[in-house]
Amino acid sequence: RPAPTQAGQEAGDPRPSTAGEAGSIPAHEAGRGRLAWLHAVSVGETQAARPLVEALLARGWRVLLTHMTPTGRATAAALFGDRVQSVYLPWDTPGGADRFLDRFRPAFGAILETELWPNLIARCRARGVPLWLVNARLSERSAAGYRRLPRLTAEALAGLAGVLAQDEADAGRLRALGAPRVQVTGNLKFDVQPSGALIERGRGWRVRWGRRPVWVAASTREGEEVEILAALAAVDPGALLVLVPRHPQRFDAVADAVVAAGLRVARRSAADGIDDAADPSVRVLLGDSMGEMAAWYAAADLAFVGGSLRPFGGQNLIEPCAIGCPVLVGPHTWNFLEAAAQAVEAGAAMRVPDAQALGQAVAALLTDPQRRAAMAAAGLRFTQAHRGAAERTLRAILSETRAIETRG
Repeated sequence: RPAPTQAGQEAGDPRPSTAGEAGSIPAHEAGRGRLAWLHAVSVGETQAARPLVEALLARGWRVLLTHMTPTGRATAAALFGDRVQSVYLPWDTPGGADRFLDRFRPAFGAILETELWPNLIARCRARGVPLWLVNARLSERSAAGYRRLPRLTAEALAGLAGVLAQDEADAGRLRALGAPRVQVTGNLKFDVQPSGALIERGRGWRVRWGRRPVWVAASTREGEEVEILAALAAVDPGALLVLVPRHPQRFDAVADAVVAAGLRVARRSAADGIDDAADPSVRVLLGDSMGEMAAWYAAADLAFVGGSLRPFGGQNLIEPCAIGCPVLVGPHTWNFLEAAAQAVEAGAAMRVPDAQALGQAVAALLTDPQRRAAMAAAGLRFTQAHRGAAERTLRAILSETRAIETRG
């Protein structure tokens, strides 16, 4: 089977083989019941799609979300319920693409971030279905991989209706690979509004934990947890670490690692897990649940955003900034290269070179409420200043879709 050309797929999720499951934009661009198709491979892309989905629904469009992982579909169900249709995208074969397009007949498609499916792109172009790459990002490391397949990559990019990139650096790398129609519209993750219900849930947890300092290590990846647990040696033993692995299949292994480190652990999934974390002898609370990241940030004095201590590229640091939670990141943040640099420059985040420095930074910040307050305020200003990507993205897509239909 031909494999897609892609970057950033979430590890550990099986690929399904079929899809056979059943305000300032002008009013004349409303959907009036037409179908908009957004492809969001997994959890992060589905969360990033939220502002686009909500804006399309508000304008009368029906929305189809496609995914490549079970966790992506579960996220769609949690965010949108039955307001959207959610199915798996088929394997990238001409026949699979044709059957998918025959069944759903979208007015346009939008692939989030960086996933290039050559057959799907070619079949959409042949049928006159505008297909966009939106919220597009491309690190230098990923660009080097694409350069090994220059003809295939250039042909796929040329078949798109357009590319809407997160920033100028991403846009430049995509143009260099052969993308002919590239605009910078910003990062959709800045437009994702934190859930008020989750924020209140997290604040409620914090009340139950009393006066303990609390910090969260969020979206951690394999190998990072052991380093983070070692870093606890520098932190006040009365502080509570909330440890939230990125992938649910690793929850049990991470719990075992905490015990092996000689630390007492409580689990969110246990009936009394949240209340057990009020006990000062519990050093670690394992966040072994899905969809509660905003609550963990709301409950914490500060956050370390994982995937950045080891060379995974880093996870989303925009969400804690938007909640007013001070942020620490490691040296590896190429998945959020510009956002991380801007957050550090704005004073919303600090970068640490290694786990030892992480422990020292946590210890210092937990005893400096004025510094934490300044970082929290900077994070709110930083995220507010970068909103608007969803509006710019929809303008580009809907105006060009209308123009293509008029020419047709």
